[in-house]
Amino acid sequence: MAVPISEDRPVPDAPVGRLAGGKLRTFDIVFFVVGAAAPLTVVAGSAPLAFRLGGISAPAAYLFAGVVYIVLAVGFTAMSEHMANAGAFYAYISRGLAKPAGVGAALVALLSYCAICTGFYGAFGFFARNTLADLTGVTVPWPLWALAAVAVVGCLGYRQIDVGARVLGVFMAAEVLILIVVAVAVLVTGGPEGMSARSFQPDQVFGAGAGGMFVLVLGAFIGFEGTAIYSEEAREPKRTIPRATYLAVAFLAMFYTFATWAATVGFGADGVVSLAQSDDFGNMYFDLADKFVGHTAKSVMEVLIVTSIFAALIAFHNASTRYLFALGRERLLPRRLARTHTKHSSPHVASVVMTAVSAVVVVFAALVHADPYMQLLLWTNGVGIIGIVALQVLCALAVIRFFWKDDRGHHFARVKAAPALAAVGLTAGLYLMLTNFELLTGRTGWINGALLSPVVLLGLGGAGYALRLRARRPDLYALLASTDATQNTKEAS
Repeated sequence: MAVPISEDRPVPDAPVGRLAGGKLRTFDIVFFVVGAAAPLTVVAGSAPLAFRLGGISAPAAYLFAGVVYIVLAVGFTAMSEHMANAGAFYAYISRGLAKPAGVGAALVALLSYCAICTGFYGAFGFFARNTLADLTGVTVPWPLWALAAVAVVGCLGYRQIDVGARVLGVFMAAEVLILIVVAVAVLVTGGPEGMSARSFQPDQVFGAGAGGMFVLVLGAFIGFEGTAIYSEEAREPKRTIPRATYLAVAFLAMFYTFATWAATVGFGADGVVSLAQSDDFGNMYFDLADKFVGHTAKSVMEVLIVTSIFAALIAFHNASTRYLFALGRERLLPRRLARTHTKHSSPHVASVVMTAVSAVVVVFAALVHADPYMQLLLWTNGVGIIGIVALQVLCALAVIRFFWKDDRGHHFARVKAAPALAAVGLTAGLYLMLTNFELLTGRTGWINGALLSPVVLLGLGGAGYALRLRARRPDLYALLASTDATQNTKEAS
């Protein structure tokens, strides 16, 4: 990564752009956050593995994770009322803790979102290839599918953000609808053991295998801070951002819980565990659709899991470009990244860079014959999930520090107690992720340390760079997360 700016040269006065304010409504932002979560991909792709690791407690685990994120949202949204910045983690941690911590967080956030975004291209190519082959018998190599997605997502990212929001809305509605249809059919028809609350018994939730299960469960909510990333482009951000945050997290928690609980009804509590332990566990929800709705529903689900991943690609591409934009504006990366399109007011330079990075990663993976799912997806997403959860812990602490001396009109429970509880819950989750990291990568030994090392090195390197800047160039250091953040704070209030 290029050095942001020479410490021996004057601060450049390159022009920067402004994002299009007032473009996004509450539900537009919800679409981006829920789209990034890829609910059909989580339910059909990850939930069967959660059942395999944690037994019938998977529904309660998703509910528990949702509660943790709702608690974090209480303090997170309080802070969002006092600032609006496209580099959410960077801005929040800089203002709440310290600029060096914020600079380190910025680089970790950028790495995490870019890693997740590029990894999802592998998933898109994998499922698109398999779905077309299953439906038509025609096999198109996964890199061609992935590169086609890179091109389309890049075009959408180059244009106005509300165009991407509308596309996301259509895809998200379709994937949610098919799962609701299947779940309702299960409940109406009834399963072999009837409806049972065994999944929600505490001894089931924290039994053997819970650690590995929570790796997947907490990862299902990645993208939580996505609401704040779009605060500069939101209509009335003081109201829009809190609403979008609560709606997105609450919806995901209830949806995951309901969809996984429906599987315990459809197959029976004992049956779902037995299926999860079999070699065919990955087809759990496709079999559920086939059994209770029909073969057509199964085929539709196979198509919609591809569009679900495509929706996630749009969301993560937009999140990554806004981090590039914010870091360019703050002079941590070349200022050219902070330019916006004269017509669309989109961060078009950052979008082009992210598109190029994605294309290079896909081509490289194809040239080294990497498996698009087991390697390109799981390795990159493993790193990204760890990085983002670590930043969520720091963000919770930043909220407490931000309101430490002045509650700014908020209740103690909202700005201190709630984020403290969230920090405890997320720290426990992060520990479970680190100690079960091999479940995300499918590898053991030194390679996991090598994959995680960029997260640590960028975090420490960014903090060290800021500290050095403070000592050698206090004028430049003062600009970090201050000029634009102050301006945005005034606009937000």
